[in-house]
Amino acid sequence: MQLTAPANATTTRRSGARDANGMAVASFILGLLGLLVLNLFLGPIAIALAGAALWRGTTRKGRAYLGLGLGVADLLVLVTFMQMDNTVSWSF
Repeated sequence: MQLTAPANATTTRRSGARDANGMAVASFILGLLGLLVLNLFLGPIAIALAGAALWRGTTRKGRAYLGLGLGVADLLVLVTFMQMDNTVSWSF
């Protein structure tokens, strides 16, 4: 007697695609948020999530690429502000 339904390939594939889609959306949101705050942390996280979503075969490739671009933009904004301020970190 089996108490749970057997896992089949379609269920696993659907949940994997949902995970990849969630990663693509999360990378977009974190990349967008990183333009405003914590770009040192949120930029690399957005890049990593976008890369993982694309590697897993997300159906939301546009959002994954936007998250990747925004993550890179976060780091470019950080470098630009550091160059303008002539410091390695933010000074208050």
